Amino acid sequence: MDFSAGLTLFILVSVLLLLVFSHLAADMVLLAAMGVLIIAKVLTPSEALVGFSNPGVITIAAFYVIAAGLKETGAVRWIGQLLLGLPDSERKSLLRVILPSSLLSAFMNNTAVVAMFIPAVQEWARRIKIPVSKLLLPLSYAAILGGTCTLIGTSTNLVVDGLLQAETGIALGMFDLAWVGVPVLLIGGGLIVLLAPVLLPNRKGVVEQLESAREYVVELVVSPSGPIVGKTVAQAGLRHLTYGYLVDIKRGEQLITAVSPDIVLEADDVLVFIGAAESAHELRGVWGLVPPDDDLEKLDIALQKRCLVEAVIGPEFFGLDQTIRESRFRSRFRAAILSVCRQGHRLDGKIGDIQLQTGDTLLLEASDDFVSQYRSRRDFLLVSALNESTPPDFAKAPYAIGTLLLMVVASAAGVLSILEAAIVAAGVMLASRCVSVSKARRNVDLSVLIVIASSFALGAAMVKTGNARMIADGLLFYEGIGPWQALILMYLITVIFTELITNNAAAVLMFPVAMALAEQLDVSYMPFVIAVMFAASASFITPLGYQTNLMVYGPGGYRFTDYARLGVPLSLTVAVVSLFLIPQIWSF
Repeated sequence: MDFSAGLTLFILVSVLLLLVFSHLAADMVLLAAMGVLIIAKVLTPSEALVGFSNPGVITIAAFYVIAAGLKETGAVRWIGQLLLGLPDSERKSLLRVILPSSLLSAFMNNTAVVAMFIPAVQEWARRIKIPVSKLLLPLSYAAILGGTCTLIGTSTNLVVDGLLQAETGIALGMFDLAWVGVPVLLIGGGLIVLLAPVLLPNRKGVVEQLESAREYVVELVVSPSGPIVGKTVAQAGLRHLTYGYLVDIKRGEQLITAVSPDIVLEADDVLVFIGAAESAHELRGVWGLVPPDDDLEKLDIALQKRCLVEAVIGPEFFGLDQTIRESRFRSRFRAAILSVCRQGHRLDGKIGDIQLQTGDTLLLEASDDFVSQYRSRRDFLLVSALNESTPPDFAKAPYAIGTLLLMVVASAAGVLSILEAAIVAAGVMLASRCVSVSKARRNVDLSVLIVIASSFALGAAMVKTGNARMIADGLLFYEGIGPWQALILMYLITVIFTELITNNAAAVLMFPVAMALAEQLDVSYMPFVIAVMFAASASFITPLGYQTNLMVYGPGGYRFTDYARLGVPLSLTVAVVSLFLIPQIWSF
């Protein structure tokens, strides 16, 4: 083994150990590894940086923008609410979670799907009285399984396809993976429905309870052109809210108290809600409820540039002992006060007549740069934005969904390549203002892109120094080993890698081994390449290998061992189904 091969192997082992046992950021570790390979002359700069121009990586970047458009328009939330419904058993509830999440994950980023479903499932679980711990881990697993059904369903598939194009010039079609992915989803999803109620724990997530939260009064108006006019309170989804409850309805001169779930909503009804600060965010997600036509309209701030902010009045606040109206709060701060909380309790009455005191907590609707502008001002002791509190622009949801469908059709029909279709769709999302340029930038996860692109350097070094061939020779530890056994070994090693490090890094590192293994056996490389795709996505046993598994860790109240309970049988099942079907579709 020469110096370059030895150094590459040392770097590979070091990267794996750092990713598993250290708290260093994965992108920094892989960038450092790439830098060492360039400095040591193992790779030329153009060889090391090839990942940054790979079609798969650029496609993933475009998909972040598309996912942002679907999120900002509320399209995914609307689809989720439409499909969740009100099931009457735990297993039916699991089906209602698995179906929409896996379907959406087949056509958009898994992380975005899970991020948007978590609050919806939390609220839904509370409403149907099922522990959220029974639903959130199946949500993550369903998103992973759904992502294996199409080429664009997960970044892993796009990365491996990009490597395949660079190596052989062959590109997979949009639905080529469905021959294996759909059976994997159906069988894996069925196993989740069967085992999750038995194996998953009954725990509460770390969600702030309404009883101990600060309470506010929030008023919203039923839009005359909205979809909830003529529906009952229950049908509009306002009966069982997570963070608040409907106390009154103001209808002209009439005040309806002790609101019944059967009351039919009319246009211009003013609905009065009491709840935690998050209730205002939750209610902004109800299509058909709009802010009152007073201070919010006078803000002259576009809807999609507003967010909800909590601000605590400080001792140097200019308007102490004045009413809110006298202080001209709105014009001074370009923010409208939705509610005031004092010593943990809401203040009733007209907002404009309240005299502010030191320590009062205000719930504001303001521009999205309010926090950065006023965080250091002495008027407020604390200023913080509520995460994801910008109301979705439901009117543009059909444009976002239509753009996604057109992208899929154009790519599947061969009119455009996956990369071209993704770039066009991202451009349409921006041009139609489904998402602003600033929010599109914020939604592109540069750390993930850097991890993927930097991993290409390690893969290239493995091939150039001969290490990939050496590992392939090691897998063929006796002469009688056949393609089936080699495929099983490679699948298992990839699964171990993806459980310990990131799924994309595992795929990039194992791709050259898969190609070398096929060459050594003198068989087609396609079964081995497809096996790398499925094995790299099959991260079910630990929360480390796949980002969606980590995302549900806290909200579901899970422990590390909970993943193995359901993940081990699911991982074994997916392995058996995949390894049986792959050689049937892509023969050796």
